[in-house]
Amino acid sequence: MAWSLGDVRIDGQVVLGPMSGFTSSAYRSFMTPFGASLCFTEMVSDMGVLHGMGNTRPFLESDPASPTAIQLFGSNPDSLAEAASAALKENPHAIAIDVNMGCPVEKVLRNGCGCALMRDPGLCGRIIEKVKESVDVPVTAKIRLGWSMEELTFPQVVEELQSAGVDCITVHPRTRADGYSGSPRTDLVAGLGDTMSVPLIISGNIFSRQDAALALETTGADAVMIARGGVGNPFLLTMIDRYLRYGEILDYPSVAQQMEWCERLSRMIVNEKGEELGMRILRAITPKFLSGCRYCRDYRLRLATFEGGIEDLAALLERISSKMGEQHICCHAPRYPDGRNGERRPIDRRSIVNTVN
Repeated sequence: MAWSLGDVRIDGQVVLGPMSGFTSSAYRSFMTPFGASLCFTEMVSDMGVLHGMGNTRPFLESDPASPTAIQLFGSNPDSLAEAASAALKENPHAIAIDVNMGCPVEKVLRNGCGCALMRDPGLCGRIIEKVKESVDVPVTAKIRLGWSMEELTFPQVVEELQSAGVDCITVHPRTRADGYSGSPRTDLVAGLGDTMSVPLIISGNIFSRQDAALALETTGADAVMIARGGVGNPFLLTMIDRYLRYGEILDYPSVAQQMEWCERLSRMIVNEKGEELGMRILRAITPKFLSGCRYCRDYRLRLATFEGGIEDLAALLERISSKMGEQHICCHAPRYPDGRNGERRPIDRRSIVNTVN
């Protein structure tokens, strides 16, 4: 289960991915006990670190108990290197620097950042070289398949990154043109991890233990990154972690348990952000704790439009628990290529999808 990020030992194959507006320090601290062996901050601009530290500082914070990599974006090797050094001075608890080379958002792309970097594999390598010269922690990169299906540059980018001394690569197997739509093309990176000299983290549409196992099996990756799938479903990390470690198949949690976790996270976010901002953020998170719950649509709507304070929210969560607490959230198992549905029983990591329970 353990793998290495440079000289840093990572004890687990479940990684919490960066999500703008979600993965604050409080969110990462909440998710870590569920099984996140490594967390990534929200994406931070190199210019924000160098020239706007007052506004950027909260994005760099982390709990020492949550192993965290700071994710930066930019397009200039020198400024990224300088920002990486400054970020580590601000947060000496961070265990790595990650460079985003895969963001498909237009406001990032227009400055030549994010996935735009994948149009110049050589520049990707030069960025990693410069950043590694400026810091004494592992340096990683997050990439996509390329700009479009007609411009798949990930093989060249991976080669350049490894030649530059990158310590780990995360691959989201979609293109810039795909955004977050459609299914990830893990088939295009089949066996990639077996050909690499550094660890591979695979990302994209991990919403169940079956998704995680299949992604690892297909790509030969060392770890799987959970992002949207864990929002409102923190126990997903536990389910995947225990499945990969021990072959355990855990049941989905009850609504009562979900509401308890929801209140815990809500209080942590309000403590971090203040009640006004915290409650606005929570409107995007709390309804997801009821995803997969039958007859909970009205409650989800109430949470998404909730206007009260944290104690009012806690009272609503208690009412939901008292009404619906014995129900369990659920997630449909994926349909396999041969048309079957069901669970997969692991034998070992490399044959984990060969047996159906």
